[in-house]
Amino acid sequence: MTRPQGTIAPILTPFENDGRIARDLWISHAKWVLDQGAHFLSPFGTTGEALSLSLSERMQALEWLVEAGISPARMMPGTGVTALPETVELSKHAVGLGCAGVMVLPSFFYTAAGDNGQARYYSELIARVANPALKMILYHIPQNSGVPVSPALTARLSAAFPETVVAFKDSAGDWNNTASVIAAAPNVAVFPSSEAQLTKGLANGAAGCISATVNLNAAAIRALYDATIAGKDVSEADAAIKAFRKVIQDAGLIPAMKAVLAVRSGDKRWLNLRAPHENATLESGKALLTALGPLADHIGRG
Repeated sequence: MTRPQGTIAPILTPFENDGRIARDLWISHAKWVLDQGAHFLSPFGTTGEALSLSLSERMQALEWLVEAGISPARMMPGTGVTALPETVELSKHAVGLGCAGVMVLPSFFYTAAGDNGQARYYSELIARVANPALKMILYHIPQNSGVPVSPALTARLSAAFPETVVAFKDSAGDWNNTASVIAAAPNVAVFPSSEAQLTKGLANGAAGCISATVNLNAAAIRALYDATIAGKDVSEADAAIKAFRKVIQDAGLIPAMKAVLAVRSGDKRWLNLRAPHENATLESGKALLTALGPLADHIGRG
C-alpha cells in the first residue's frame, strides 16, 4: 500500500488581471517549488483558492502542469467539492492523468450529516471513480468547511478501503486531534497542520507536512524533514522555519505569499486573488520581506 510521506506544497494559483489563471506563472511557480525540494505538489487546496475556481479551470490547469513536464506522480490535487458528481469528475480526471493521489474535503454545507453521511459520501465517491489507482487523502479543515473528518470516520474508511484511503491532512491546528487520528488509523499517513508541527509530528508517527508556506520556504522545510528523519539536531532549523511561518501566517497566508512573490519577481499579477478575497498589495510584500530578513533571501532567486 502506498503511503505518501514528505513535504507537500498546496500551491498558489496566480491570476491574470482579467481573472484567468496565469498559465506561465502557474507553471514556473510549480517548477520552482519542486526544484526547491518539495516532494509533492497539491494544486487546488485552500491555499490555491480552489473553491473559487470552476471544474473546467481546475482540470485544464492540472493538464498544463503535465504538459509542461511535471510528473503527475508528484501531484496530489484537491478534488473535493460539495456535489458528489463533481468530486467524482475531478477525481477521475486526476487519476486518469496519473496523479499520485487526490485530497478530498468532506461534503460540506449539510453540517448535520455526521460521520454516517460522510462515510456514504466517500464510499460512493470511491465506487464511482472505480479505479484501483485512486489514492485518497482525507482533508480535515473544519474551521473552513464547517464539517470535520473525525478520527472515528478516518478509522472506518481506512478499514473499509485500506488500499484507497491512505492519508489524512489535518488543518485544524489541534495536535490532540492529529494524535487521535494517528492512534485511530495507524495505516493512514497523517500530516499535521503545518511545518510548525513537523518535528513533533515525525517523532510521533506523522508522515511530514502539507503546508501553505512550502510555497515560499520549501528548501528549508525539506532540509528540516531530511535532518529530522536522519536523527540530527534540528533545533536551530526548526526555530527558523517556525519564525518564517509565523510572519506569513499572521499576515494572512494567501495574500501574504502572493505579495512577497509580486515584490521579489517584479510581476504584479501575483497580487491578484479571486473574489471573495481582496487583492494583495506591494506594500504588504515589502513589509513582509523586511520582517523575514535573511530567511527570505532565496525567494525569487533561480
